Amino acid sequence: MAEPDFAGHVPMSDGHEVYAELTGPESSPPAVFLHGGPGSGCQPAHRALFGPNTRLLLFDQRGAGRSRPRRCREANTTAHLVADIERLRVRFGIERWLVVGGSWGATLALAYAQAHPDRVRGLVLRSVFLGTRAELETVFLDTLPRFYPGLWADFLSLLMPPEHADPLGAYWARILDPDPARYRAAAWAWHDTERILSQLRPTATRLDLASLDDPARGLPATPFMEAHYFRNDCFLDAPLLSRVGRLRDVPGVIVQARYDLLCPPATSHMLAHDWGRARIVDVPDAGHAMGDGGTVEALRSAIADLA
Repeated sequence: MAEPDFAGHVPMSDGHEVYAELTGPESSPPAVFLHGGPGSGCQPAHRALFGPNTRLLLFDQRGAGRSRPRRCREANTTAHLVADIERLRVRFGIERWLVVGGSWGATLALAYAQAHPDRVRGLVLRSVFLGTRAELETVFLDTLPRFYPGLWADFLSLLMPPEHADPLGAYWARILDPDPARYRAAAWAWHDTERILSQLRPTATRLDLASLDDPARGLPATPFMEAHYFRNDCFLDAPLLSRVGRLRDVPGVIVQARYDLLCPPATSHMLAHDWGRARIVDVPDAGHAMGDGGTVEALRSAIADLA
């Protein structure tokens, strides 16, 4: 693989510096990949979705991956991330580009495209998440107990009985509490529950309750950023569906796994119906994880089609 033309930190507003990598021939069609989470970061597998003749920008969003300050939630909202994408586009001299993202990355891709439709040549989305509390309640308060009742019991067992009236709010409050005695077990329980729901064939279907509060176990980043965003309705000033008309000139492909318990097919189909210019590619043998079944090949094909 050729060395990137750029690999390093780009200053943004409010003291944030995002880590970015720009690869591919300068004359090739440009694209930007938006990672999930919020809070995860870009991986080599994301670059592998694109052909060698793509001018590709990968970057870690504020507080995620190698961006600085690490895990910082101050001045970290969807509006900030949309502004960062646009600043990166200008910084690297890109006129219009293909925008690709899955799960939370699809949320951010839609928010960016609605804010700057003239800068988007097309959208490739995987497992659409529209950033609403209703979607999260469906996953954790309906799907979770319906498909994994034992895991649901484990999930609730970390909370006090009065917190059972609003388990999501209780988890987010615990994860964002400054006291490690409050946040450590909750962060791991959230992370591991989400991981099980993301896999078509998870190796474990219960939480290892004894290990959740182990101080020797390093903490994942995503529960903290997700709690920050989810508690604030993903910092969306209006529902993404209400502004889908701004995409009337933007073509799109939505890659959707049939057995995705975190971002179920109904959401992608609802978006495609309202959008009008998006087609759906169903992946029949996959759950939420990008590596499941034929999802990667479907994404590569969709990216090549629009590129």
